[in-house]
Amino acid sequence: FELRIQTLPERQNTKTQWAKDNKMEGLDQEQPEGSKMRSMKLPSVRNQSASDYQITAEQLLREATLQQQEDPNPPRQRITDKEELNSYKLTKRKEYEDSIRMRRQHMGTWIKYARWEEELYEFRRARNIYERALEVDYQCVQLWLRYAEMEMKNKFVNHARNVWDRATKYLPRVDQFWYKYTYMEELLGNYVRAREIFERWMEWSPGEMGWHAYIKFEIRMTEIDNVRKVYERYILCHPLPQTYLKYARFEEKNRNRPGARTIYSRALVELGELGNDEKLVLNFCKFEIRCKELDRARILFKYGLENIPKAKANNLYNEYMAFEKQYGERTDIEEAILTKRSNYYESCIKSNPFNYDHWFDYINLQETEKNIEATRELYEKAIAQVPPIKEKRYWKRYIYLWLNYASFEELIADQPERAKDVF
Repeated sequence: FELRIQTLPERQNTKTQWAKDNKMEGLDQEQPEGSKMRSMKLPSVRNQSASDYQITAEQLLREATLQQQEDPNPPRQRITDKEELNSYKLTKRKEYEDSIRMRRQHMGTWIKYARWEEELYEFRRARNIYERALEVDYQCVQLWLRYAEMEMKNKFVNHARNVWDRATKYLPRVDQFWYKYTYMEELLGNYVRAREIFERWMEWSPGEMGWHAYIKFEIRMTEIDNVRKVYERYILCHPLPQTYLKYARFEEKNRNRPGARTIYSRALVELGELGNDEKLVLNFCKFEIRCKELDRARILFKYGLENIPKAKANNLYNEYMAFEKQYGERTDIEEAILTKRSNYYESCIKSNPFNYDHWFDYINLQETEKNIEATRELYEKAIAQVPPIKEKRYWKRYIYLWLNYASFEELIADQPERAKDVF
C-alpha cells in the first residue's frame, strides 16, 4: 500500500480539489512528520434523509435465526482396544468431576454420573458417587430412589435394604420410600419383614393411603383378624366418616353383618357432629334395607332428616321418598311428602321472610295435617314479620295473616277467646 501511494503522485493534486468540491476541509489534516502512510478522506453522505426501506433489529435477529445452522452431530467414536477404553473413561470422568465441581448442588449431574458408571458395571464407583451426593443433599428424594433402584435392579438385596433403611430413617414422611421397601420385601417372599416395615411406618401416623396399603397387604395374606386390628387403629388415627364406611363395607363383604351394623352405630356415636354426614347415614340406611330391616331403615332416615342440615340432605330426602313409595304405606308416603314440602317452604321463608305467599302456603300445609299447636306457632312466626315500609301495598297481605289467624282460632281451633285476643 505504501508503494502504491508513492508511485501515484497525482493523488496529491486531486486530494485538495476533491475536498473543496465536497466541502470537507475539516477532514483534511496534515500527516505527522515521519509518517510513511497517508490517510484517505472519508466520503460524505450527500443525501442525509431517511431511507424508504427501514430495517429493524427484530428483522436482523430473525434473519440470523433462520440462517443459523444446526450443530453437526459429533462423530461416532469407536473403541478398539483396552487402552482407548481407559482413555475414554478417564476423559468422561474428568468431565463429570469438573461439572460437579462447578455445580455441586445440582443433583442431576450426580445421578447422570452414577448411572454412567452403572452402565459400565462399575458398581463400587457408582455407590461411591451416590454416597458423595448424599453428603451434599440427603433430602433429595430422587437421589435415594435412584440409588435403591440401582441396587434392586442388579439384585444387590442387602445393599438395597441398607439404602431403604437409611432413607426411611432420615425421611420418614416420604411415603414412596415405604411403598417401594414393602413391595420389595413382598416380592422376595419375606412377609414377616414386610409386616415389620409396615408397623414401623404406622408409628409415624401416615395418611389414608398408607393405611390402605397395610390393609391390602393383610388381605392378600388372608389375615382377617389382622385386618380388623389395623382398621381399629386406622379409625383412631383418622376419625372420619369415610374411614368408618370402609371398615363397615369390609365387614359386610366378609358376611359379618352384625359387625358392620356395630361399626355404623359406633360412627354415629363416636364422631359426634361429624357423624351427621349424609353419605354415612345414607349408606347405613341402604345397609339396613339390604338386611330387610325396614323399620330400622325408616328410623335412620328420620334421624338423618332431623339432624342433618336441609341444604346438605337433598339426596337423603330423595332416597327417603323412593323408600316410602316402595316399602311404605299411604300414611308413610304422605308424611314423607309433608316433610319434603315443609323443608322447601322453610328454605324459601329463610331466604325472604317478607314473602307472605310462602307463609300462606306453609300455613295451609300445616292446617291440612290438623296440627293445632304447630299451626298456631307458625302463625305467630308469620305475624312477627312486620313490613319494614309503611305503604299500603306492603301491608295488604300482612293484614290478611291476622284475619286468617283469627278465623283459625275461632273455626278450626274452637278458641273464641283467643280469636278475640287476635282481633
